[in-house]
Amino acid sequence: MLYPVHSPQHNLPKPQAEFVFRYAGKLLLEQEFAPDLASYKHCFSKIPTISRKFGYLQCVRCGNQKPSLFGKIPCEKCHTTHFYCRNCIQMGRVMQCESLYVWSGEVPVWQSHESPLSWDGTLTDAQLHASNRIVQAIQQQEKELAVWAVCGSGKTEMLFRGIEAALKLGKRVCIATPRADVVRELQPRFKEAFQTVPVQALYGGSDEKEGSAQLIIATTHQLLRFHKTFDVVIIDEVDAFPFHNDATLPYAVNRAKKDRHTMIYVTATPRQDLRLKMTLRKLPYVFVPVRYHGHPLPVPRLHMSISLKKAIKERQLPNSVLTWIKKRKNPNRQLLIFVPTIALAEELAEKLREGSTLPFQSIVSAHSEDEQRVEKIIQFRNREIQLLITTTILERGVTFPSVDVIVLDAGHMVFDDAALVQIAGRAGRSMDDPTGEVLFVHNGKTNAMVKSIRSIQSMNKRGGFSK
Repeated sequence: MLYPVHSPQHNLPKPQAEFVFRYAGKLLLEQEFAPDLASYKHCFSKIPTISRKFGYLQCVRCGNQKPSLFGKIPCEKCHTTHFYCRNCIQMGRVMQCESLYVWSGEVPVWQSHESPLSWDGTLTDAQLHASNRIVQAIQQQEKELAVWAVCGSGKTEMLFRGIEAALKLGKRVCIATPRADVVRELQPRFKEAFQTVPVQALYGGSDEKEGSAQLIIATTHQLLRFHKTFDVVIIDEVDAFPFHNDATLPYAVNRAKKDRHTMIYVTATPRQDLRLKMTLRKLPYVFVPVRYHGHPLPVPRLHMSISLKKAIKERQLPNSVLTWIKKRKNPNRQLLIFVPTIALAEELAEKLREGSTLPFQSIVSAHSEDEQRVEKIIQFRNREIQLLITTTILERGVTFPSVDVIVLDAGHMVFDDAALVQIAGRAGRSMDDPTGEVLFVHNGKTNAMVKSIRSIQSMNKRGGFSK
């Protein structure tokens, strides 16, 4: 049951109560609640889809003001042409002659759960310190809190008790992240941790569409459909693409939170603007510099290859890299190879399958356009695949127990310093195998490589590791 329809605060018949919990806090196009339109249209207020601000068009749903992202098409209803927003068209086309409907009916009262947390694990001292600070922020309705915790520190587990505190207070919670793969990774973990609380996952292509649960995990794009909905919003991987360089997504997040809210930013690699706010004490934060298993972060090794360009052109690995793979310290580890483009991922995997002397029975690629990437990631986690060649889609938010990592052409522009830190963080995440080798293959080191290594060394030093 998603809706606490028998809550004593609501004296509505069950169908009406279900409608309240289904649509409260939503910002929708007419066709998105068409089945219930006739009976409950009076519960919504109409607002324009596209307005003019200082002479410029603005999409009310996504905030887009770029003229290049507006198109004009004939309208069959009005027998004229109208503007529409191309920026958020993947969420359903908004036409200038249509309206958006924002909920203006009864405000739902969400259930106060007595003991919602099923997870019975233990936290390290560093994790517990961060967890207590998150609980405090939620209980005291602090406006903002940043959680800066290194890759592999157990950020998800640190959030559990804070979410428990919110659910005990009858608050509605959203964990938002820029990437669908991270949502898919988090959903089973939160369902296991909160077994008595309905949890929904919203992302492009997800089976769940309604977004009516008290605890929601969603891509930040999905928040375009919400309006003053959540008491607690947790932005996981706040520094990740596309959140940090797409103004639409912070716009959606800010509209989705209630006037009285707690916003929690979670990151292992805060961008410069976030660091500046923390340094100037304009943003309270808690810092976790050590992994949950107490071992340091693997420090990447720079590997210069003068034949890199030639090897990439031929869709091969440089001979020196092949030699390194064969002489790894732990040959039982799986191998993750990150490459800058989808084409290189596919063609390199094919070439290695055809004529490689590498000691791997299965070599596959996975990327954002791969319809089987979810299955492949599961197979890799289950050790059914030994070598996975991928793009930056797996730079963060996924955990594999025992891997070594190679970044091929680490000097490519897609690998900024934050991405390289996150990629290096895929290694050494397990208590059973807390170390791992990370190799940055390049033909000329870049500032991003140098900064990422210095950042990792700095985190290790702050975590009490001298080297």
